Amino acid sequence: MIPIKQSIVDEARSWLGTPYVHQASVKGVGTDCLGLLRGVWRAVLGHEPEAVPIYSMDWSEPQGEERMWAAARRHLIEKDPAWFSVGDVLLFRMRESGVAKHLGIVSTCRDIPRFIHAYSGHGVVESALSDPWRRRVVSCFEFPTEDI
Repeated sequence: MIPIKQSIVDEARSWLGTPYVHQASVKGVGTDCLGLLRGVWRAVLGHEPEAVPIYSMDWSEPQGEERMWAAARRHLIEKDPAWFSVGDVLLFRMRESGVAKHLGIVSTCRDIPRFIHAYSGHGVVESALSDPWRRRVVSCFEFPTEDI
């Protein structure tokens, strides 16, 4: 495995047990799914590439705008979700008609793939990428690693 990918997974795992707190991004204190990704970015790559605006729990659903997807495309490298690998970021659409607004980091691709994510009511957990989760994946991204 590429060392940077292992660093991404190791950092994400160090957040396990962090409580779910909307808009937060502090390991051990509180985070949401975007905050987890931001925290991993800071630990592995350095400064965040842009300031995150205040966002509501419903994100951009009323407008139907794919804001998280657009931001991911600005800063990550999009790839075919069928070819996800360890350390990749998965983007999920939680409701069929809703916008994509949940993120997770692939932690293993063995027999049962797993991912790490911050989930309301659960905090940061490592979950099996079961069929119900897999059906919700709309895109996959790699961290930009060419300059590291």
